Amino acid sequence: MTATQAMVLPAGAQANRRKHARKWPLTVLGIIFLAVMVFPIYWMINSSLQGNSGAANTEWFPIHPTFAGYQAAIAQQWPNLITSLIISLSAVVLTLVIATPAAYGLARFKMKGMTVFVFVLLITQMIPTIVIANALYTLFNNWGLLNTYIGLILADSAAQIPFAIILMRAFMASLPESLVEAALVDGANNFRAFIAIVVPISKNAIITAALFTFLGAWGDFLFALTLTSTPAVRPITLGIYNYLGANVSQWGPVMATAVIASVPAGILLIIAQKYIAAGALGGAIK
Repeated sequence: MTATQAMVLPAGAQANRRKHARKWPLTVLGIIFLAVMVFPIYWMINSSLQGNSGAANTEWFPIHPTFAGYQAAIAQQWPNLITSLIISLSAVVLTLVIATPAAYGLARFKMKGMTVFVFVLLITQMIPTIVIANALYTLFNNWGLLNTYIGLILADSAAQIPFAIILMRAFMASLPESLVEAALVDGANNFRAFIAIVVPISKNAIITAALFTFLGAWGDFLFALTLTSTPAVRPITLGIYNYLGANVSQWGPVMATAVIASVPAGILLIIAQKYIAAGALGGAIK
């Protein structure tokens, strides 16, 4: 070993040591941020396991856990959970049926005023939901859509369609035109090329749009509060709101309801994360 090599090795070891030393503060900081973000979830689960204790009497750990809160939540909030599932899944279907071909049209066909239309879609995302809800109240009242599943499905879909179009258009605009042109050369029309080529390739973008649509409809509160006034059609968000008013001294059932309401969204996020992270185009070209 030469003298030069003997000097290089300790220098490299010192550089690695300094590199690891710089990582420790960032690691500790990351753990602190993670703890802050996860703590509300922990406290929700912890409170749900402590029966009917009030907010001031909740212990830091569920020393004597009980599932009485979950039994009460399921017995009283199950219809609201089913209502939210029906509304959210229907909103996903309606949003994808409208937004997917619209996104493809905006991405592939160059027409006059296309930029203005996309800009309008972006503007709609800046309008507060309460403003849209108040406008829809008068319209739905005239059409007899208040306190109906259809009314909430249309309202949630209307709120999610612009974002879904923007999201899928950005992906479809990056697809090579040769993929569609090859199908057209083989005799397929634009609709056939869209169904057979574009939709399978855009699976990840479509799943991502579906996920955001479901989460938006599942967590909707303002539309439910504005467009419904009877227990017949009451999503879980509004159910928790009313349940909280009736159980201010019994946080166990309230937190249990919140935990149960979080389960569908959590499951979907776990299932769909690989589709969101993966690249659809690379797999399609293979």
